Amino acid sequence: MSDAPRGDWDPASAAVQADQRAAYDAMRERCPVAYSELLGWSLFRHDDVVRALHDPELFSNAVSAHPAVPNGMDPPQHTAYRRIIEPYFAPERMAAFEPPCRDIAARLLQPLLGGGEVELIGAFCDRYAVQVQCSFLGWPSEMHEPMRAWTQKNYASRLADDRAQAAQLAAEFERHVVAMLDARRAGTGPASDDVTARLLREQVSGRALNDKEIVSILRNWTVGEISTISAAVGILAQYLADHDDLQRRLRAAPSLLPAAIEEILRLHGPLVANRRTTMRAVEIEGRPIPAGERVSLNWIAANRDGRVFAEPQACRLERDQAANLLWGAGIHVCPGAPLARMELRVAMEELLARTTRIEPLPDKPPTLAVYPASGFASVFLRIG
Repeated sequence: MSDAPRGDWDPASAAVQADQRAAYDAMRERCPVAYSELLGWSLFRHDDVVRALHDPELFSNAVSAHPAVPNGMDPPQHTAYRRIIEPYFAPERMAAFEPPCRDIAARLLQPLLGGGEVELIGAFCDRYAVQVQCSFLGWPSEMHEPMRAWTQKNYASRLADDRAQAAQLAAEFERHVVAMLDARRAGTGPASDDVTARLLREQVSGRALNDKEIVSILRNWTVGEISTISAAVGILAQYLADHDDLQRRLRAAPSLLPAAIEEILRLHGPLVANRRTTMRAVEIEGRPIPAGERVSLNWIAANRDGRVFAEPQACRLERDQAANLLWGAGIHVCPGAPLARMELRVAMEELLARTTRIEPLPDKPPTLAVYPASGFASVFLRIG
């Protein structure tokens, strides 16, 4: 007889996908440590998620048979690679990259400002996320559409849990990156000081990074950055369209945008969850979890936990964001958070500065994304 627990819920069910946030909120209160065949164990309460984030010896990030640099590693291996990556997101580098980022946002927004109806995800969010990421890495404009198409195919393969297609897409991404690396080695690529070229000069444990490691780093940055930024911009724009009072307040005081972005994305997170593996048996909320089990940390439910956030479903710009898990916590806190924060701020600054109104379309409500994505699949707005 199997010792596997009975399923407490079905994350892929129509009821959950109809409103992920409501479903995760309900699980947090009804069954805060829940088992499913799809995800293994899921943690929904803020305190339980934080416990896992701050105990990498018990909750390992090494969740895949394929190495993931550095997010799929534990110390001390993780520490060595993290030391390489963090300087790429230093304040001076973010300041230098802000003008190109702003130029991309302004150029993509310009055709959308006539006051007509716009489907923002396809017309702006996806394109902005891809083009900014390519610019940050030093990749040419010819890569915009291939990367946009690759990101969409990658999402589809995750949605379908199609491992064969996922393997094909991993190989496709590797070919793109190796071509960029080879061009830089041959001196036929862009200037030698772009991010991709600099990775060729990095060392770990006294040796240069190999191509597999660089591909893993760039895939981590690209997959995470593009999908999250696109989802986040869609969430922010839809929220402001639905809350005209806040929109007017931010137009009058753009300096409030960083606080508004953190709070809106606490309410509607652009990322559903991250995975861990238990290294030994543990009990959480009275439920025993054996060693070697998959554990999903549900960011959305944790960030809406009324045990931690007063009036958790209210948007309070003055709220202390110290407990907000939007960027994670602990040793695996998102190293690219400075870049993502700047990209989101710039996108919203440009959108508000170049318009007088952002309005929802009552006859075309937004379409919610389904797991493993969050945010919206489509956002129809009138921008003028």
